[in-house]
Amino acid sequence: MIGYLSGPITGHKNYRRQFAEAATALKELGYVVINPAELDHTLPVEEMGYEGIMQVDLALLSAADYLVQLPGWENSRGANRELGFALGADKIVVTLEDLLAKEVTLPWN
Repeated sequence: MIGYLSGPITGHKNYRRQFAEAATALKELGYVVINPAELDHTLPVEEMGYEGIMQVDLALLSAADYLVQLPGWENSRGANRELGFALGADKIVVTLEDLLAKEVTLPWN
């Protein structure tokens, strides 16, 4: 099963580190995750604009089974759009903190 990391990117200079640390921690626990903060390694995000990037993000989220909310997601316009998309697609939504603390168990674990 695949998770999708969702959190603040625009205006956050340390977002790459936050996303990378979350991805690493979850992978160490056996989770498989999509890290959208790594898109700039494969796509010309500077040329795509906000809406173009969101289209790619939502396509990646559609391939995931669950959404993982990183700290600060509440103040992110994009993370809120991802949440709405995930809820509309009936995906499981869980916080990073709950996964790391093992406060929740996903149905396939």
